[in-house]
Amino acid sequence: MIGTRLMKVADYVTGTSVADIGSDHAYLPIYLVEQQRIERAVAGEVVEGPFQAAVRNVRSEGLADKIQVRLGSGLEVIDSGEVDCITICGMGGPLISDILLTGRAKLASRPRLILQSNIHSEAVRQALQTLGYKIIAEDILKEKKHIYEIIVAEEGVMSLTEAEMKFGPLLLQEQSETFNEKWQKEYRHLTAILETIKELPAQHKKKEEIERQLQLYQEVIHFAD
Repeated sequence: MIGTRLMKVADYVTGTSVADIGSDHAYLPIYLVEQQRIERAVAGEVVEGPFQAAVRNVRSEGLADKIQVRLGSGLEVIDSGEVDCITICGMGGPLISDILLTGRAKLASRPRLILQSNIHSEAVRQALQTLGYKIIAEDILKEKKHIYEIIVAEEGVMSLTEAEMKFGPLLLQEQSETFNEKWQKEYRHLTAILETIKELPAQHKKKEEIERQLQLYQEVIHFAD
């Protein structure tokens, strides 16, 4: 029912209860309960269609007594202290960041956060640092030609450098093949953009910012000879 991406997210779940925010069809909570990884879950979904699909899926698996499907935006679907762990998967980094910052009151009990962003994970790390969370694990994986990042955080203090914020402090240490594939591709993309705007006076500020980013990439990424 779930692919490699959500399977890896499931590996980081701790405690007995989970809130899966933006749960879509509730595949992750269903998997966690069926595998007896947790005792109960909340599946939160803001869109009516996926919400109804999640309700049907939970009922068809006979898990309505263990998984509550709730319609609502972000962390408003849970109470503070209700769950041990919160998962937010399959969204852009800025949206995950907004969900966390908007719902910060629901993080008072300091649940573990497992955040799988599709793009712009830097925004997630910035939010975690602001909220008093520390990254304890990171993962990067490829599924169906797409590369995803997973960030796991618990209560703690961290102060990330610019490079750590962009690339991930632990991913940066590991420098996996998938990590380098992702950022080499991004480097080529930025280089192509720079080539198209470098002679345009109106794009001077953008040109300077891209050049600064490319310099950061060159300091960090392992390029093939």
